[in-house]
Amino acid sequence: MAPKLPNIRYEHTPPVMSIAEVEQRFTPKSSLDLVTVAQALHWFDLPSFYDQIKWALKKPNGVIAAWCYTLPRVNGTVDTAIDRYYRFVSKPYSDPLRKLVDDEYRSVDFPFEAVDGDGETGPFEFVSEKVMDLEAFLQYLRSWSAYQTAKDKGVELLGSDVVEEFKRAWKSDEEGGDGKKIVKFPVFLRIGKVGEI
Repeated sequence: MAPKLPNIRYEHTPPVMSIAEVEQRFTPKSSLDLVTVAQALHWFDLPSFYDQIKWALKKPNGVIAAWCYTLPRVNGTVDTAIDRYYRFVSKPYSDPLRKLVDDEYRSVDFPFEAVDGDGETGPFEFVSEKVMDLEAFLQYLRSWSAYQTAKDKGVELLGSDVVEEFKRAWKSDEEGGDGKKIVKFPVFLRIGKVGEI
């Protein structure tokens, strides 16, 4: 769904590649200024990925930026429903690696130097906001990996009882009657440079 732009090339890669494959398919050594990873670092084979990043980034100032977002926040009533859904409904289907996101990438191995002007590599916290109605919010919940895992096992996490709880919570403080709310996603950024290797 990303826009096609003349200065951007999108590539779907296999989960594991050798340095030789990275060079052959994508880029020469020390050629990239920036590598970004959005909501996925916890899925990677980090030692292998970091070797590739250190090989591909320009020395000493090539940058890696990786971020995750945690549970969205709406208001007290909706947040209670979200927290209950996360802890009791979806948690049994969550991958153990999800704990790295819950920890806001604080415990993720991140062997890079702080970028100029900063004394650390984070995580730095931001908030991303999106206006959503309840249907869009439920669609977002369906995008969770735990939801997909449960679905593959024949389990519907957003059954009628759960949806009804969200409907009640969503309507509890109707702010204008259009059913739309500002959903805040806490974002946690790890950023560093490759340095001299």
